[in-house]
Amino acid sequence: MLKKKWLPLVLTLSLAALAGCSQNSSSTGAEGGDTASNSDAKTYKIAISQIVEHPSLDATREGFIAALKDAGIVEGENLTLDYNNAQGDSTNNLSIAQKLASANNDLVFAIATPSAQAVAAQVKETPVVFAAVTDPVSAKIVASMEQPGANVTGASDTNPEAIKQLADFIAAELPNVKTVGLVLNEGEPNAVVMADRAEQELGAHGITLVKAAVTNTSEVQQAAQSLVGKVDALYITLDNTVVSAVDTIIKIANDNKLPFFSSDRDTVEKGAFATVGFKYYDHGYQAGEMAVQILKDGKKPADLPVAMQEKLDLILNLKAAEAQGIEVTDEMKSKVQDQENNIIQ
Repeated sequence: MLKKKWLPLVLTLSLAALAGCSQNSSSTGAEGGDTASNSDAKTYKIAISQIVEHPSLDATREGFIAALKDAGIVEGENLTLDYNNAQGDSTNNLSIAQKLASANNDLVFAIATPSAQAVAAQVKETPVVFAAVTDPVSAKIVASMEQPGANVTGASDTNPEAIKQLADFIAAELPNVKTVGLVLNEGEPNAVVMADRAEQELGAHGITLVKAAVTNTSEVQQAAQSLVGKVDALYITLDNTVVSAVDTIIKIANDNKLPFFSSDRDTVEKGAFATVGFKYYDHGYQAGEMAVQILKDGKKPADLPVAMQEKLDLILNLKAAEAQGIEVTDEMKSKVQDQENNIIQ
């Protein structure tokens, strides 16, 4: 009788004890799992070297950081960023590269040709990814586009086809343009390469390129003004010195009814009439994806071919056209593939 009477109580107590043990075990396992997870979570330190501030380069940096974030590498959580801007000064640029050579970074991101050149020359151990570089081979940043070699790779912000398409557009749609003025810093290798290509492609249509040289941003306005009366249109390449003072060229173009062509979308958004190009945010994002392959997938820069911009489109600014005395025809608009995004009202 006693056994039958106490049996339910014993069973109840036993089950409660087992449940408690199970709960404690489960709780301990979860806590242990969280601890293991936290201990396994990697943190990253990335340094950025940017030659100067202007919309295209800033957008490149923003796109790069966005690609990292989308891959789970987030500033303030598991990412520390060391942002360095040379403000267009070559001495600052070299000092930044020398500093980064001795710093403990997981990766260095170099924005624009001068920054990439300095970083590639100084940083020999840490992986380096570059962007906004026109011709990384001629600039001696990489050995080749297909096999960069060493610890450096990245994304080129040009495609020779873009210059050809823009020259074709000028010749077909603005037949009165026989001379094009170019403000150029011949100290920037990327700008010189693009200027040579533009001269060749425009020349194929019988259009002459007239150059006005500058050595710094403060000279851009005077150089552009010197072209007035000598040329039928203005053009700039991906020239950091010139782009930094592009507002002065836009004003001169508008005041003198000169069609103004650029090599980047951001300048068109500011007030140039047309380009064949892409968004620099997307360009930076592309470089960021390469950085993720290095940081998370263990890829070596030497094994990652330099990326190039393949998706090109004509980009038109209709307000700029009006300011510069250009009649935008339906034929011009028809050449824009993505009219919703690339015809700027």
